[in-house]
Amino acid sequence: MLGPLRALVSTFPSALVGYSGGVDSALLAVVLRQELGRDRVLAAVGRSPSYPEAQWAAARSLAERFDLPLLELETHELDDPDYVANPTNRCFFCKTELWRRLVPAARARGLAVVCDGTNADDLREHRPGYAAGQAAGVRSPLAELGLTKGDVRTAARELGLPVWDAPAAPCLSSRVAYGLAITPRRLEQIERAEAYLRELGVTGDLRVRHHGDRGGARIEVEPRWIAWVAERLPSLRAHLEGLGFAAVEVDPRGYRRGGLLAERP
Repeated sequence: MLGPLRALVSTFPSALVGYSGGVDSALLAVVLRQELGRDRVLAAVGRSPSYPEAQWAAARSLAERFDLPLLELETHELDDPDYVANPTNRCFFCKTELWRRLVPAARARGLAVVCDGTNADDLREHRPGYAAGQAAGVRSPLAELGLTKGDVRTAARELGLPVWDAPAAPCLSSRVAYGLAITPRRLEQIERAEAYLRELGVTGDLRVRHHGDRGGARIEVEPRWIAWVAERLPSLRAHLEGLGFAAVEVDPRGYRRGGLLAERP
């Protein structure tokens, strides 16, 4: 898997990669760095209230470990009323804003290719942001090679990336029920709630879904954690209500990819 990826990116004169610190963009960024050299690659991070501080710290740590040049740019998707309205294609507006910042940054530095960490599995899911990348001329080398999430994790493990088995970490806005406005306060509530659960020891996939000022929070964890969380629900409820959630419940079905999409109005 690494061989075809190395062969492909070695044909790039230079590249900027949209980098979040997740396993997909991390693998691509590190392979680009190894194949093109430090002066011909740049990992660019879009920072906004929807990007957790813990993820930024992990992304920065990995970049330092692999000598990966890093650029931090502020994005302003929360200034876009289409994004704030939180429709089911919200990610399209987010990625449009991201590439509106990153593509000019690449051009200003003479970097020939702009790419992202979209993998082949992503193309089979609800990914409206992918269309924004296509419109901006962004390439997706992992998807081009047909590399699945499993392939990516295997390759990342071979390279010694610490995030090879890290759970998926989409932006905080993905936790807000569709149709409910995206606000800095709601994003902060989600970030602090999930950070608290992590501090208590919860590992693996975790989401605190925000259902509004009346609907409250729904905690989704992997099945092995459901009973553990349920036993501690009174103290968890007290803490999360202190963050401003009106109510707190544990989803007995556990974590489900795209759970909010299935419940869209």
